[in-house]
Amino acid sequence: MNPLIITTAITGAETTRKQQPALPITPDEQVQEAKRCFQAGSRVLHLHIREDDGKPSQRLERFQEVIKEVRKEVPEMIIQISTGGAVGAPFEERIAPLKLKPDMATLNAGTLNFGEEVFYNAPQDIVHLAESFKKYHVVPEVEVYESGMIDYVAKLVKKEIIVHTPLHFQFVLGVPGGMSGKPKNLLYMAEHLKEEIPSATWGVAGIGKWQLACGIMAIVMGGHVRTGFEDNVYYHKGVLAKSNEQLVARIKRISEELGRPIATPKQAREILAID
Repeated sequence: MNPLIITTAITGAETTRKQQPALPITPDEQVQEAKRCFQAGSRVLHLHIREDDGKPSQRLERFQEVIKEVRKEVPEMIIQISTGGAVGAPFEERIAPLKLKPDMATLNAGTLNFGEEVFYNAPQDIVHLAESFKKYHVVPEVEVYESGMIDYVAKLVKKEIIVHTPLHFQFVLGVPGGMSGKPKNLLYMAEHLKEEIPSATWGVAGIGKWQLACGIMAIVMGGHVRTGFEDNVYYHKGVLAKSNEQLVARIKRISEELGRPIATPKQAREILAID
């Protein structure tokens, strides 16, 4: 089977220390967590930043500090920043960190209800964001929460607004307001993507109780897996995970037991077409 890329979303914008005492917030905590996750088998760091008080942030200096130190401590780690920020963050703040030229960044492909809030991504903003990826030569990871977003991205590809190939998608399943992580949903999303953009690769981020189930399905189906505290803080129901590293190690162990190797840093870059 093709090698598995494990992405780790170590912090996110919504998870709190009250929910998960081991949540890495400061730059040093994030750098050290990234290093441990890489050693455990993760190849992509999905990065949100926080201020020291835990408040979500898109501050360029903070992103720059973490990116610089991760590249120093873990030079082979693929750094993927979030342009989603916290729900409600101004769009220009969300897009600004692309100037730092990380390896990858997220391109959210539509608007949806997000719990009690609305994660707003207007068509004109999505197009503007896609053009910014080209401007700064950053590889996009397209975040989709339901199948209609795949159709919309396929149109942008045909219009050459999104040009990176092969394009990598992240199915984010289980957000209250989006598709759940039921097996039939993941199967459908993967099949639909294959029909619309045959060259695309994909991974899945299962939210909450869906994280492990979606991850195991992706391993078997040939997709890739995101894990980490942004999406889920538990190891078992009611039992908090000790660290992001612990969640990575579980995915690695299961994948290897199923006969699927973990991607080397070089393989991960080749699969995602990162120079």
